[in-house]
Amino acid sequence: MHAADLLIILDLLGIFVFAISGALVAVRKHLDLFGVLVLASVTGLGGGFLRDVLIDATPPAALADWRYLMVPVAAGLISFVYHPQLGRAESAVNVFDAFGLALFCVTGTSKALEYGLGPVPAALMGMATGIGGGMLRDLLAGRVPVVFREELYATPALAGAALVAVGHELGAPFWVMAMTGGLVCLIWRLLALTRQWHAPTPRGPASV
Repeated sequence: MHAADLLIILDLLGIFVFAISGALVAVRKHLDLFGVLVLASVTGLGGGFLRDVLIDATPPAALADWRYLMVPVAAGLISFVYHPQLGRAESAVNVFDAFGLALFCVTGTSKALEYGLGPVPAALMGMATGIGGGMLRDLLAGRVPVVFREELYATPALAGAALVAVGHELGAPFWVMAMTGGLVCLIWRLLALTRQWHAPTPRGPASV
């Protein structure tokens, strides 16, 4: 399998698992079917759309390839129908979300490198791809974005993206970069979930 084909498959998998998390948020907010599909699509496609616009990869993949539109719609419909079962599997959904974060930090960085960005901006684009959709989802749903709360979310994405960028600079094969960066992001995020790791927050009273 060529690296380009693998990149598309990883991208679509990431879109699907992120779209499920967005659809479940919509269901819990008691939105109708249209609202569920919108949040699923925004969550699944938002990060990649932002990346493509910033690196001038236009039209964005979400508009140029019908598969990128159908995958979040399918995820939204599945979540709309089977949300009781998915809701009871909250821990499994969090695991899927961690997989999506790992997949997107790899694909986002790889595409940015493909378009000529250096390792540092490419890693930042990888992180933005991973967290962008979730930020848009939370803003539309009236929630504080998860990346602004104590949970370790953006940091694992940036670490995984940085490893992909470093691997590219060293001339490593794509699958080695993808496995290394993706696994670091995934394991770090899962450990943060299971061990309740949090980023530091200000001490003392909030009023200043």
